[in-house]
Amino acid sequence: MSNNFKLMMCFAIGCVFLHGWVLAGEPAKQNSYHETKWEELIPDSWNPEKIFDQLDLDKFSDDDPRAASKVLEALNEAWRNAPANQALQGQRIKIPGFVAPLDWENDAQLKEFLLVPYFGACIHVPPPPANQIIYIKMDVPLKGIRMMDIVWVYGTIAVEKNDSGDMGASSYSMRPDKVEPYK
Repeated sequence: MSNNFKLMMCFAIGCVFLHGWVLAGEPAKQNSYHETKWEELIPDSWNPEKIFDQLDLDKFSDDDPRAASKVLEALNEAWRNAPANQALQGQRIKIPGFVAPLDWENDAQLKEFLLVPYFGACIHVPPPPANQIIYIKMDVPLKGIRMMDIVWVYGTIAVEKNDSGDMGASSYSMRPDKVEPYK
């Protein structure tokens, strides 16, 4: 065999090996999700404490029920309109959280729920800020999931407002690729 032929064969084998290696690496890359912490859903620029700076509570005495009502109204408004972290739009994430059911099919299969960061959120008033709630809509209803179960949710997150009434407003939504019990 000539040296040119050997060189060409080595090059061809190398290309096939490299091509196979690149293809083998692609599915892993496509299936990768960024493990996201709940704090990452809050934009750095959002400071809910500024709400108190805007309220003139000195006009009210400590036992005036209007003071508590005014603060609660302002907090509810700020929580419902809590901004999303726009940098997360379209990101493939995985995030753990608690299930707050919204819609069941046949009383046993969960079609829609809110994913929340702590136990009891959205069941008790007030719900968390909207940027701490993810609205989840299942393409295929989930079986065996109960209220406040802890799960991992995998999918592409969207910055999208959703209002679930008393359960709270969400700044994010997702049609997950996978939901599994938290371990």
